Amino acid sequence: MGAASLAASMFVSPAELSLGFLGFGCVAVLFAVFGGVSSLTRLRRRSIATNALISLVDNDASACFLADFDGEITFANDAATEKFRDRKPITLGQAFTDLFANPGAVLYRLQSKSQALGSAREDIVTRKGHVRLSVNTVDESTFLWRLEDLSDRGGGARAVDALSLPMLTAGPTGTVLYMNEAFRRLLGGRAKNLEGVFEELPIVSGQVHQVMTESGKIDSLVAEVPSHGGRREIYLLPGESLKDAATVAPEWDAIEELPVPLIKIAPTGEILASNHEARALLDNRIKLGTRVSDLLTGLGRPLVDWLTETIEGKGEAKPQFLEAVHDTREIHVQVSLHPAGPSDKPHIIGVLNDVTEFKSLQLQFVQSQKMQAIGQLAGGVAHDFNNLLTAISGHCDLLLLRHDQGDGDYADLVQIHQNANRAAALVGQLLAYSRKQNLQPEVLDLRNTLSDSTHLLNRLVGERISLTLDHDPGLSPIRADKRQLEQVLMNLVVNARDAMQGGGNIRIETENLTLNEGLSRDRVTVPPGPYVALRVHDTGSGIPEDKRTKIFEPFYTTKKTGDGTGLGLSTAYGIVKQTGGYIFVDSTVGIGTTFTILIPVHDAPLEIEQPALVADPVVPTKGDGVVLLVEDEAPVRAFASRALRLRGFTVLEADCAEAALEMLNDPDLDVDLFLTDVIMPGKDGPTWVREALVNRPDTKVVFVSGYAEEAFGEEQKAIPNSVFLPKPFSLNELTTTVHSQLH
Repeated sequence: MGAASLAASMFVSPAELSLGFLGFGCVAVLFAVFGGVSSLTRLRRRSIATNALISLVDNDASACFLADFDGEITFANDAATEKFRDRKPITLGQAFTDLFANPGAVLYRLQSKSQALGSAREDIVTRKGHVRLSVNTVDESTFLWRLEDLSDRGGGARAVDALSLPMLTAGPTGTVLYMNEAFRRLLGGRAKNLEGVFEELPIVSGQVHQVMTESGKIDSLVAEVPSHGGRREIYLLPGESLKDAATVAPEWDAIEELPVPLIKIAPTGEILASNHEARALLDNRIKLGTRVSDLLTGLGRPLVDWLTETIEGKGEAKPQFLEAVHDTREIHVQVSLHPAGPSDKPHIIGVLNDVTEFKSLQLQFVQSQKMQAIGQLAGGVAHDFNNLLTAISGHCDLLLLRHDQGDGDYADLVQIHQNANRAAALVGQLLAYSRKQNLQPEVLDLRNTLSDSTHLLNRLVGERISLTLDHDPGLSPIRADKRQLEQVLMNLVVNARDAMQGGGNIRIETENLTLNEGLSRDRVTVPPGPYVALRVHDTGSGIPEDKRTKIFEPFYTTKKTGDGTGLGLSTAYGIVKQTGGYIFVDSTVGIGTTFTILIPVHDAPLEIEQPALVADPVVPTKGDGVVLLVEDEAPVRAFASRALRLRGFTVLEADCAEAALEMLNDPDLDVDLFLTDVIMPGKDGPTWVREALVNRPDTKVVFVSGYAEEAFGEEQKAIPNSVFLPKPFSLNELTTTVHSQLH
């Protein structure tokens, strides 16, 4: 009966079904109409704006183009059509082929600047005259280009000929290609190269140079502007020397269009005037009453003191690197100051040079050096700590042999041993950061590695945080140390968990990623090729920009004291780098953080092997053989010799390589195994062992070191019958390794 009622309730008549489909169709049509109307509205607005722009430039006397992102021309005004009627260009590159030596580079440079700033322009001296090319961003895919012919200014003469400032154009080798009328009048003729113009070369923009004029040598402030094709435009800026040379003393308005950022400063710090390039460089924030300290900072002392010293001729007249005050981006400026004006009313000319790119490269180099220095320090500290921990844990093992679990001291000894192991793990993190740890790489399927770790990761994140995994079904194999890769993943997940105190979601993704060209970001370049990408997303609090650049540095932590060592992310960084991969972070405050790891794909096919059942190594209770122990650290040597003697080995001790070789000079001395430290004063381990093996070729070798095996791996591999035992090692690990080598 119940089943019949249910069937009846589920039955829908054909008429009702038709009405339902009709209603659904009406809703779909309404949504489509609404979306179409919205799209048409946007297109209409865009069309109105474009038409208004076309009507604005259609009658412009200069050639104007509307072009898309790729430079394809969508509109040309009458002036452009007339100027390029013989060529009928489809793209801007075709239009400017006869005008510029490399039009693509000029267009790319200006369009990129326009995308960043909204507009850009450049004055260029070409073989056909002086032109100004400007571009304005209309929207994300449309640009307005304007080509203005400056050669027509000044009654048909070249614009720079009408310029009262002396100006010349020089080629890459110093040949003078062009010299305006003001410069020719100053020299009394035309020079062939820069050596005939300046007393000393090379020219340094913003510095005073001696100019060889018709009436003798004068000092003049020089500004240089790089141009296309390696050419340089060189200007002599206004000053008392130029007035004395009987040139026309230019007013400040004359350098308004000069392509060199210039500011005129009062001795008290107010900016009296500025040209267009200076205002563009400093974001057009130079208003009446603006002080130089409002725009520039970073001198380390009041800027007005520097101005006073310049006026009085004190101190070194060398440029300073300052930072422009800006809310959203970094602008680094090289500033050169020079006194000018009459003695009763002096002022200062400031020549600015945008060195943002140079400072960025400099900061990258400094950061690289800093990280390398920290890595070397971490590796050195780890080596010394490993020696100490070997002695501590080793002597603790010796004490445990003489105590059973019923002894009152047994629990204390176990605590010492456990804490020594914790310290060894911490030192291992330092070695991971400095990329000097011992890796055991194998070919892995990252999906299996993550699946094996899922249970542990779920326990780490707790109940308030959900953990999801999203795998690429065709993930390529990689070659890495599985245990260390699990450590990286655990560190990233713990870091994400701590960023979500109120709960959230952690998502782990894997995918194949092929880079067709190099990826440059975060001061590193990833070469093209196939990679496996591992991403860890969280919905936490995010990382502020000022802290994001420091998170991979060891001991840097935002957690309160006792909650973290500051080694989690630095350990992950070191492991990924030593594996041959790359790690990046993207974060938005209040939204979350994503760590991305790129590991190169391993070309060899993945071979799934069934794990063989390997029995635990048998710790020898009784050994035989003669061991020559060479160790410069006395506590380590004392522990190792006692441990081996307890197992029945005969031990000969030496505190350096030279002492060991002297002992081996006795032909009657039988030695079965060399147990030697790698790094020692004087001769290192591999060096003295090679010398000893000349006369004792069958002797087995065990190298021990607090550094990673990779630090001397090639040398060790070249020595037959040798193995490596990393410090810190336990009593059982030492005796088992020696026993295995001898038997």
